[in-house]
Amino acid sequence: MRASLLQIDVNEGESVESRRVRVASLVRQQAGSADLVVLPELWTTGAFAYEAFSDEAEPLEGPTHEAMAKAASDAGVWLHAGSIPERDPEGPLYNTSLIFSPSGDLVAAYRKIHRFGFDKGEAVLMSAGEELVTVRLPETVLGVATCYDLRFPELFRGLVDAGAETLVVPAGWPERRRAHWTLLAQARAVENQAFVLACGTAGTHAGVPQAGHSIVVDPWGEVLARSGAGEEVLTVEFDPGKVAVTRDQFPALKDRMLGLAPPRR
Repeated sequence: MRASLLQIDVNEGESVESRRVRVASLVRQQAGSADLVVLPELWTTGAFAYEAFSDEAEPLEGPTHEAMAKAASDAGVWLHAGSIPERDPEGPLYNTSLIFSPSGDLVAAYRKIHRFGFDKGEAVLMSAGEELVTVRLPETVLGVATCYDLRFPELFRGLVDAGAETLVVPAGWPERRRAHWTLLAQARAVENQAFVLACGTAGTHAGVPQAGHSIVVDPWGEVLARSGAGEEVLTVEFDPGKVAVTRDQFPALKDRMLGLAPPRR
């Protein structure tokens, strides 16, 4: 299976519509070279541009949905279109990820559960999602999480219990905590014996330099591919079958005693 992580530059000065057109073009360029394309978190507005969330929020089937559905269909790829500031018909805002099939159908939407900011920013401007989301592809089952979720291992255990084999994490992670980004991506892969595809943003917005350094990790914690700091397309080929092999060779998940662990054999 081949995946392309599109590490989008979110520097200020580019309109949302211009960026949307540019990113759709980048998705189309992955035709024939990727089965799955992944975009970062809140790439339309920037994850730290809090003041833009309300103004740029759109319905689930708004302009980003329309552009990304067509791009996925044109390229013939599965597309995790990162996340958008979604405005629910009843009013609340959510940080919502969109996943499209190669025919352009919206097959899943994930509202971010853990909102970053403590007592400001996303944490107070957006509502929290409540549901775990997995998506079955022909080659693997995706488990969907977003940025700050990466710090909460119980979410990923829930995804694994729901069948996830490949964990996809779009993010707008700040450069000043880049070491945590790499460490946590590898930890989530090792403890869940799953692939992790973590796609970040590049550039600087709202005065916050972005970490970049998107990363793909295998179920043993080995880094298969890593990008640099700037805008980049990171493409990697991996074997989803390695998840079952790893879990069979080193069956640590069967020894779980707490939480969502299945009964011991």
